Formats: sequence, C-alpha cells, structure tokens
Amino acid sequence: MADFTLDNPFWSALRSIHRGLAIGSGDAARYPADFAPFLGVANAGVDADHAIAPLLAMGETVLLLGTLPDLSNAWQLETFRPLAQMIRDEPLEVPDGPGIIPLTESHRADVLALTALVYPHYFRPRTMELGRYFGIYMPDASGKVRLAAMIGERLGTDTHTEMSAICTHPDFTGRGYARRLTAFLTNDTLARGRTPFLHVSHENPHAKSLYERMGYRLRRDIPFWALKAQGG
Repeated sequence: MADFTLDNPFWSALRSIHRGLAIGSGDAARYPADFAPFLGVANAGVDADHAIAPLLAMGETVLLLGTLPDLSNAWQLETFRPLAQMIRDEPLEVPDGPGIIPLTESHRADVLALTALVYPHYFRPRTMELGRYFGIYMPDASGKVRLAAMIGERLGTDTHTEMSAICTHPDFTGRGYARRLTAFLTNDTLARGRTPFLHVSHENPHAKSLYERMGYRLRRDIPFWALKAQGG
C-alpha cells in the first residue's frame, strides 16, 4: 500500500493486516473491544448513523484517527489535540544494554501490569495479539526480576508497521531501555521490508524529543477523536 494509507491508519489496518479481526463491512469497521477501542471509516462522507451505529453498544466510546465520518446529533464527539505521526526510513544504531526477548502468552500478566501503570488508555487484554511484542527484564532494587520496558507492533499495512506501547516502568527510567527497544524494532521492521512509524502525543515532549533525536521525522499531525453512541 502507498504511504497515504497512514492518513487513515485504523481503517488501513482493518482492511489489510487485521482484516481477520475486523467487525463491520462496507465503509466502517472496528476492532473487537478486548483488542483495541479503535474504529475506522473509509472516508469523511460515511454516514455514522448508518455505518457505525450497528457496530457500537449504546453508550460505548471508540477512538478514531485521521478520518471522521459524517455525524448527526445522535453522537457525542470529543476532539483531542492531534498526534504527531512520525516515520523512519533508515536503520538506527542500537545502544548497548540488557537482552531483549520476545513477549509471549507467558508474559501477558507482566505486560498488562506494566501498561496499566504507564500506558492505561489503549491497551486491552488481547492487544498483544495484534503484532509482535518485545521486552527487557531486569531485577529491581529488591532483587525481584520484573518487566522493565517493552515495545510492540500494533497498526500497520502490508508496507508499514507501527511501533507501539513503548514504555518503561518508573523504577527503570533513565537507563536507555526505550531507546534500545525502539532502535531494535525499527531495524527489524526495516529488515522485513516494512517502514516503521509511530504516534506520540505533543503533550509528551520527553517521548517526542527522544524519537526526534533518534532520527524519526514528523510525517504529519493527525487528528484524533473519541466518539460515543449517546445513551446507556
């Protein structure tokens, strides 16, 4: 798929790498709620009452990125500050550091505990099934080995892969683990013939600055909304 598919990333993913998970048909689709609270539409002319209402429970909220459908008064819309969508075309130097391991079902409880602590809004019980996830385990001050940092793949197309859930436990910040994981997965993605991209809030300047220093460039600011079916 061409680069423009990143302008509508939820829809693009649900029509390509995640089409087997997509709920809906025609011009609107969503992820199962236990995977992600994301919904996508084909274009801004899609009639929400017709295409989206059958996909949501009354009172349920979903998130949209890049493309907003045509809404009636039956919907409650919350507009957030646009996200920075960043992209990298070339490999990165991977900083030295502890070993990186694939995260599997056996690590799910650790992943959910970490994301609930530092990344609580979008990670759901089955989000790990959207792509590959990797982590660094290290002993804490008491000697207990814990999931110190992680990264994963979430959205994407046949040509692009999103770096997601890049997070570090507060007890392990300042050690360069997020940088090491991001460089590792960026390079692996490029080696697989796909282009890595990510989304970061402008309200998280520390993370945005890290990605900029690593060589990720701003592709665009992408609109971001929450949409709720009234009632419930």
